[in-house]
Amino acid sequence: MTLEITTARPESALLDLPWSTPLEEWPESHLAALPRGISRHVVRFVKLGPRVLAVKEIKDDIADREYAMLRSLRRLDVPCVEPFGVVHGRTTADGEPLDACLITRHLQFSLPYRALYSQNLRPDTAVRLMDALAVLLVRLHLEGFWWGDVSLSNTLFRRDAGAFAAYLVDAETGELHSRLSDGQREHDLDIARVNIAGELMDLAAGGFLEEHADPFEVSASIIERYHTLWHALTGTERFEAGDRWRVDERIRRLNELGFDVDELSITTDIGGTEIVITPKVVDAGHHSRRLLRLTGLDVGENQARRLLNDLDAYAAATDRQGDDEEIVAHDWLAKIYEPVTRAVPRELTGRLEPAEIFHEVLEHRWYMSERAGHDTPIEDALRDYVQTVLPAKPEEKAVLGVDTEEMPVISRFD
Repeated sequence: MTLEITTARPESALLDLPWSTPLEEWPESHLAALPRGISRHVVRFVKLGPRVLAVKEIKDDIADREYAMLRSLRRLDVPCVEPFGVVHGRTTADGEPLDACLITRHLQFSLPYRALYSQNLRPDTAVRLMDALAVLLVRLHLEGFWWGDVSLSNTLFRRDAGAFAAYLVDAETGELHSRLSDGQREHDLDIARVNIAGELMDLAAGGFLEEHADPFEVSASIIERYHTLWHALTGTERFEAGDRWRVDERIRRLNELGFDVDELSITTDIGGTEIVITPKVVDAGHHSRRLLRLTGLDVGENQARRLLNDLDAYAAATDRQGDDEEIVAHDWLAKIYEPVTRAVPRELTGRLEPAEIFHEVLEHRWYMSERAGHDTPIEDALRDYVQTVLPAKPEEKAVLGVDTEEMPVISRFD
C-alpha cells in the first residue's frame, strides 16, 4: 500500500513521522507532554516544528468522515478543533495494515475536563464548566448539528474572562442537517444527561468531585441551562402594539448573551393591537466580532465583553465618548492593553493567554482598590499580580505532569 496524506495545507514535515509504527508505540521524541482526555481511540500529541498536533488512530472511513465534518463545522464558525489532515495507507515494516490517522491542531490554552478537575475546582467554577458545554450545544443545534455523543470527554475548555468556553473535539458520530427537529435536540440532551452523570460519578469515585456535589443534579443543570438559552434565542414573544420598544429590548438581551440577530420575524394581528416577534437567524460572537473590528484582537466572547467594558471606561475617563470609536480603541490598545500584556515576564507567558491575563489584572485591580478604599493605578495592580498571583497559575499553554489517562475510571459511556 502507498502512504497517502491529505492536508488542508502543505506540510512536508508530516513525512518524517513514524507512520509505520502503531500510534500507541510512537517514541517519546515525537510526543508533546500535554494532558490527554479519555478516548475510545489511541490519541497522541505530536510536535511538528512550532506546532503541536493531535493524532487519533481510527478506521479509514471514520477518519475521512470526521475530517470532512470538522471542516464543515469550521466553515460555520462553530467552536471546534481545527482539522489538519488524514493519513491513509499505513502499514508496519512487515506489511501489516494499520488504521488511518486523523490529525487536528492542538487548541492552545485548552484543557480536558479531567485535567481541570485535577486542580480541585471550586463548586462555582464547576458550574461555569457545565454552562460552557450548554452554550456549545445550543450553538451546535442552531447550526443543525446533531452531536450524537455529547460528553465532557469530547469537549475541550478554555478560560474566558473567569468563565469557560467549550470546543467540540470529537465529531465522528455527528450529523449536519439544515435544521434539527425537537426530537433530535432532545435525543442529544438525553445522551448528554447520561454521559455527563457517568463522567462525574467517575470523578467522585476518584475523589476529584466536590464532596456534596450530586453528579445527577450537575448533569441536569446543563439541560436546564440549555433550555433557558434556547428559549431566549428562538422563543416567540408577544406584546401590545404600544410597547414597540420591546423589539429593541429583545435584540439587546440577545446581544448581552453574545448573539447577533440577522433577521426578526415581526407580525401583528388584524386590529394591530398585538405584535409577535421571533428571531429567525442568530449568530454567536457579537462582542468578539465588535472587538476584532475595533482592535484586531481575536479573543473569547466573555473576554471580548470584558475588554470592551474597559474600552468604554477608558473613553469615559478621557472624556472621549463622542470621538470616533475606532480611534479611541486604537489609543486604548496602545496605551492600556498592550503595555499590560507585554509587561508579563517571558517565563510566565505560558500561564494564561494574554486576554485572560488582562482580565485577571483588571479583577486584581478591583480587589486592591476595594482593600485600599481608593482607585489603584493599573500599573500597580499589574506589578502586584505578576509578583503574587500569576506565578502560582498552572502552565496552561502546555500543561506538564497531568496525564488524565492515569486518573481512575470506573465506568465509560462510549
